[in-house]
Amino acid sequence: MALRFVGKDPESRDHGSPAVWVDEDAKDLLFQGVKADRQTEATCNRDVAMPSYEGIVRVPKRMIPLLREALDVAELE
Repeated sequence: MALRFVGKDPESRDHGSPAVWVDEDAKDLLFQGVKADRQTEATCNRDVAMPSYEGIVRVPKRMIPLLREALDVAELE
């Protein structure tokens, strides 16, 4: 698995999250971030059942440019 680091939240200072990578083989996006609170998970779970091994990760709006870059990387290769 070849992961390409795209970037991290510029406001995270010395912390590493949120962050985004692209799996260059599978073209998947990977996210590191703060796990959503239980109320948010419960609300999301109403739309899609969530297995115990999954979670909701909240990515701030200010990271949209990094997400676009990651999508471009995944699409171009």
